[in-house]
Amino acid sequence: MKKLKVAVIGVGKLGQHHARILSKNTNVELTAVVDILPERAKKIASLYHTLSYTDYQKILGLVDAVTIATPTPTHYPISKDFISYSIHCLIEKPITDNLEDAEEILDLGKEKNVILQIGHIERFNPAVIAARKYIHEPKYIESRRLGPYDPRVSHIGVVLDLMIHDLDIVLSLVDSKIRELDALGTSVFSEHEDIANVRIKFENGCVADLSASRISLAPFRKIRI
Repeated sequence: MKKLKVAVIGVGKLGQHHARILSKNTNVELTAVVDILPERAKKIASLYHTLSYTDYQKILGLVDAVTIATPTPTHYPISKDFISYSIHCLIEKPITDNLEDAEEILDLGKEKNVILQIGHIERFNPAVIAARKYIHEPKYIESRRLGPYDPRVSHIGVVLDLMIHDLDIVLSLVDSKIRELDALGTSVFSEHEDIANVRIKFENGCVADLSASRISLAPFRKIRI
């Protein structure tokens, strides 16, 4: 079987793990890694025996698929370029930092008939997978996701940074449309919300309370259904 030619765009904190895992996949050829920092790109490329680039446009048309693990504000222009070349994309969450760009990327993906996936990995958490067997019509969901501040993601708020995982889980568990949503948040260190609380009321009566903070002393994860 022909191997899928894949590149990783952005090999920082998360991207380097994408490169590592792809390098071990026997169905994949890790064709290249791309990073704006030349030394980092060379280091990761050397570890996994592939080529390094600092400009992603140099590999347009040379790969079948890419993983995009760059800062969120760059997801839109980078993914748009690759999708325009009919290259399949796995984009780290969130897909973009605003709804309009996200919808445009989705529409372009459909037009070009490419596979477009977003890295919502928490839905594959073993605990979540195991719990699904026993959850049919949840009435109440409570979620708390806390962590220390990381300047690396200060360009987006805590909802798109952390709470998005729990929003994805809740929406996958509740088979109903949203009737009402209340949200409250405040900034502490960044220009965006660093703490947020959300209550979602669904048409079927289910209620979900979600809390997220990225100014806590230590990571904490809990979901109660």
